[in-house]
Amino acid sequence: MSETAKKVIVGMSGGVDSSVSAWLLQQQGYQVEGLFMKNWEEDDGEEYCTAAADLADAQAVCDKLGIELHTVNFAAEYWDNVFELFLAEYKAGRTPNPDILCNKEIKFKAFLEFAAEDLGADYIATGHYVRRADVDGKSRLLRGLDSNKDQSYFLYTLSHEQIAQSLFPVGELEKPQVRKIAEDLGLVTAKKKDSTGICFIGERKFRKFLGRYLPAQPGKIITVDGDEIGEHQGLMYHTLGQRKGLGIGGTKDGTEEPWYVVDKDVENNILIVAQGHEHPRLMSVGLIAQQLHWVDREPFTGTMRCTVKTRYRQTDIPCTVKALDADRIEVIFDEPVAAVTPGQSAVFYNGEVCLGGGIIEQRLPLPV
Repeated sequence: MSETAKKVIVGMSGGVDSSVSAWLLQQQGYQVEGLFMKNWEEDDGEEYCTAAADLADAQAVCDKLGIELHTVNFAAEYWDNVFELFLAEYKAGRTPNPDILCNKEIKFKAFLEFAAEDLGADYIATGHYVRRADVDGKSRLLRGLDSNKDQSYFLYTLSHEQIAQSLFPVGELEKPQVRKIAEDLGLVTAKKKDSTGICFIGERKFRKFLGRYLPAQPGKIITVDGDEIGEHQGLMYHTLGQRKGLGIGGTKDGTEEPWYVVDKDVENNILIVAQGHEHPRLMSVGLIAQQLHWVDREPFTGTMRCTVKTRYRQTDIPCTVKALDADRIEVIFDEPVAAVTPGQSAVFYNGEVCLGGGIIEQRLPLPV
């Protein structure tokens, strides 16, 4: 193949997906090296898989594959460009998605630049379950073949130029195939469970972790009818549509239906709840999104029909998108949708192609 001597730096996380990605690229004839990124300084050990353990696993895989592993510390960039924004959003009563920010600022910016400039890479590669297709001289972002694992939602901020410099080997496979390859190769990461923690910070007890950086302010829990039925420990610990962790049972005259968070009154530090997962106060007919990123980097004008996801793993929602100005759009769903959450991302698709997305600024509530 013509790409034979091309150099690829694989972001090695110490997980199974990046491990198998490195091997697949070797099989395709690339010159492969690994890079382990340390993006968080405060390892506190607490029964979590720490950066040290992940680095050891990444090193073991690279040794097994006979490739060099570089390490780099992006903790300052992570703190400034991801974590501080993450805290500011929580403070404002919104629910941010740190993985999307992390991909934008670290994996496909700091890592991409470091790999190209310091390590002489032609491409970077990651273990993300997405695919790329080159059409009319522009790279497109496609959903991963394994619909259960598709991660295009987290990569919508990437430009076609960034995608053109990136390879996603496991995007063409299903997760069980990836684990089978790792097992057959005898890689230490073969049976390692998928990480579900905050991007790079790891799996911590979220409430305790957030409480370290933002002082919690307890306040009232009030029903949509205005009855006070409990106390919350801090608005930041709750998100729209949340059912668990509210600490309230049925009310003496009410039904036993579970309570859900339907709104947050940030100004007065009040959590507003209602019973039933399809309560009208939880439903939205659409949303306004801003901070838009379109993969093709062409400005969007007019209107379009497409599908949208307002959170990861959601079934695609058919919708109509209308440009309001250069950096704001209105999205109207074909059917009302529950728990549309400001601060989260709305990501748009045309079939398999991820078009881009933006941050949900406000939801358009179902008229009650």
